[in-house]
Amino acid sequence: MSPGMQASESEAAAPMAAGARLEAMRRRVRLSRVAVWTVIAAGPTALCVAVASTPTTVAAPPATKPTAVRTAAAAADPGGYAQVFVGAWLRSDADDETSAQARLAQSMAPDVELPGPAADAQSTPESVTAVRSAQRGAGAWSVTVAAQYANGSVRYYAVPVAADRAGSSFAVTSAPGVVAGPTRAEVPKSSYAVTVPEGDLSSAVGEFLAAYLTGAGEANRYLAPGVKLTAVSPAPYTAVDVQQVSAIEEAAAAEQVPADSTRVRVLASVEARGATGRWPLAYELTLKARSARWEVAALESGTAQDGGGR
Repeated sequence: MSPGMQASESEAAAPMAAGARLEAMRRRVRLSRVAVWTVIAAGPTALCVAVASTPTTVAAPPATKPTAVRTAAAAADPGGYAQVFVGAWLRSDADDETSAQARLAQSMAPDVELPGPAADAQSTPESVTAVRSAQRGAGAWSVTVAAQYANGSVRYYAVPVAADRAGSSFAVTSAPGVVAGPTRAEVPKSSYAVTVPEGDLSSAVGEFLAAYLTGAGEANRYLAPGVKLTAVSPAPYTAVDVQQVSAIEEAAAAEQVPADSTRVRVLASVEARGATGRWPLAYELTLKARSARWEVAALESGTAQDGGGR
């Protein structure tokens, strides 16, 4: 066969092969459509089987960090337990192990020896108070307890305490240690820098506190709508005099009551008098302007309810 004829046959075969491949692709598409319609006609069950047989790729959920859970042991504070122990331990005597205080101390710390105070030693403390609790490790605490005596002196003790995992059982693990007391913290500058002159605001504060502390009149009449506050009962004083009122906002120093809903926060220093003597007291209050008068919206020094939010 001549080269020219071979080239002609090759050129003719190429379109035929391409047409065959195209026809095969069309046949597969028609078969796929028939299969889908057959599954749909067979009902939901067959459709589910067909879907289930199709391989799918499921992405793994992203890894999440473990959430820290605060256990009861972490929340437990053995300060009260250490306070009771130190009170009993200081009031006990090794020469009288049968006394009530000695038995109490030994029940709370069986391995701790009782003290042996001298006959002319300082009298037992008037009060014992836990002032600081610090967790040293899992179930291990150090509690600082202050013992105050009649002569005004204070002595501090560090008490090691063990707590169980549930935070419901404690034990003093060794004898207390006498330690230095906490130092006095630096007092930050007061935010109540605006001096409030005598006027509507200071009068409203004085009248409210007089009703609140002496029972003279109804304290509720000085409260903003929605605020509920129970006066001190029984009334501990017979008179209350305002010594100074300071505020955070400049609006508190205005000569006239500002627009409705204006709020100011004040610190009122008062002197309360009664059968027990004279007592300097201080109260943080929030007042709100309404209808050209000041009303108490919150007593920050106490507990305000139903609208008296801080």
